[in-house]
Amino acid sequence: MAIDTDDLSHKTYKAIILEADKFNDNLTLRFGLLSYRCDDEKEFIKQSELLIQEMFSYDEAEMDELFFGEPPTRESFYKALNKILSNISAL
Repeated sequence: MAIDTDDLSHKTYKAIILEADKFNDNLTLRFGLLSYRCDDEKEFIKQSELLIQEMFSYDEAEMDELFFGEPPTRESFYKALNKILSNISAL
């Protein structure tokens, strides 16, 4: 059974979804889509961590695809990802 971001606790929603939204709507969308592949909040948190680790290795084409041809600087992207990871650690 897939979950929706509305099924997340306020803490988890704030830590991941809202933090991603502060950075870029496209990043928010990516985490939102991830929730549909998860059965519960615990799995969503774990999958979010795995997704972030994967994003750290994105090449230029993957960055372009994620941000629909308007990628941010790698430095600002990594800063946002690290902030989300930090938030997850605090959950």
